[in-house]
Amino acid sequence: MARPHLPLKALRAFEASARHLSFTRAAIELCVTQAAVSHQVKSLEQQLQVTLFKRLPRGLMLTREGELLLPVLRDSFDRITHTLGRLGDGNYREVLSVGAVGTFAVGWLLPRLADFQARYPFVDLRLSTHNNRVDIAAEGLDYAIRFGTGAWNGIAAQPLLPASLSVMCIPAIAARLSGPVDVLNETWLRSYRADEWTEWLLAAGVTATLPVPGSMVFDSSIAMMEAARQGVGLALAPPLMFSRHLVAGDLVQPFDTAVSLGSYWLARLQSRVETSAMAAFREWILAAVNIATEGKT
Repeated sequence: MARPHLPLKALRAFEASARHLSFTRAAIELCVTQAAVSHQVKSLEQQLQVTLFKRLPRGLMLTREGELLLPVLRDSFDRITHTLGRLGDGNYREVLSVGAVGTFAVGWLLPRLADFQARYPFVDLRLSTHNNRVDIAAEGLDYAIRFGTGAWNGIAAQPLLPASLSVMCIPAIAARLSGPVDVLNETWLRSYRADEWTEWLLAAGVTATLPVPGSMVFDSSIAMMEAARQGVGLALAPPLMFSRHLVAGDLVQPFDTAVSLGSYWLARLQSRVETSAMAAFREWILAAVNIATEGKT
């Protein structure tokens, strides 16, 4: 079966006319005559066997069929323009899609991205954040930076950074804490993992069976730490990811006790063939982690 002819000129004429709701203004944009635009749109309507515009005395109005077609064309033309822009200067940029848990993205990755961009200008990085619940295949990611044990079915994972959890809060709350047991008198801020505070109390040697205080549960450590900065309660999070707040004095770490329940990992589908952009990002981030853990930056 022969493929149908794709009337690009007619589609472009329709898209411009739909944006302007005018054949005349579309003709000016496309540098053709008004009659040519009208003819192209009419030809498209005949080929599709639908009416795309209602012709009014003072312009045009899209029909239901026209409203259905317009966003598809607009998206397609935008994508074509973007791709041609990447090819136009002779320096093709390879797209790399990375999803990172928000804590790691804000606390560690973002301050270093300028270095990555400078070293690998051929990579067109697309960064998204998640709350550690991510479907790499469904979201079309090349890499995902996740927190956990690294044991995920069908996933190849390389360790990045440890993420020991410790108590952090504003100085005014810290002043009320003479010892770890005093956290039982404060509001706890925590993630969806209910065992974090229990594990930290055990590590701190708190064995007293006192009533568990009220707590607030967050799906984002970024939001949780903002609540801590507002004095809502005590947060349990990795100090490494919030070092700028500790340095600024917005937050303090009242106790040295820390508990490790996982690390940050660079993860990809085992079935995913590594591209040059993926290899560049992997090599760069592992080197950056190595420098950071050696205390050079």
